[in-house]
Amino acid sequence: MARIAGVNLPSAKRIDVALTYIYGIGIHTSNTILDKLSIEKSKRVNQLSDSDVIRIRELIDQDVEVEGDLRRKVAVSIKQLMDLGCYRGLRHRKRLPVRGQRTRTNAKTRKGKSVPVAGKKQTS
Repeated sequence: MARIAGVNLPSAKRIDVALTYIYGIGIHTSNTILDKLSIEKSKRVNQLSDSDVIRIRELIDQDVEVEGDLRRKVAVSIKQLMDLGCYRGLRHRKRLPVRGQRTRTNAKTRKGKSVPVAGKKQTS
């Protein structure tokens, strides 16, 4: 099992897919990394040599912002929007969809569980 950027990569997966388990690396970035290092994309993680794993690890450390650093950067960006009081920041603060989606229906994931309104009585 290879460990890159603090993430254990699944050994049975192809390396191009396994790299996407790292936060901040998608399929495009994964393919770019493998092309730079001239590693076959069809290889499985358990078929990689130790030198290949080390080369991948070094390239990711140098060129790609991943895991903790990236999560911190995203959190700081959202906090900055909230502090500015801009529209996107207000939407984040109210835990509503930020990118223009409708909220009358749908948006259950972002809004969370419905909360009953106080003072409203059921009439039978």
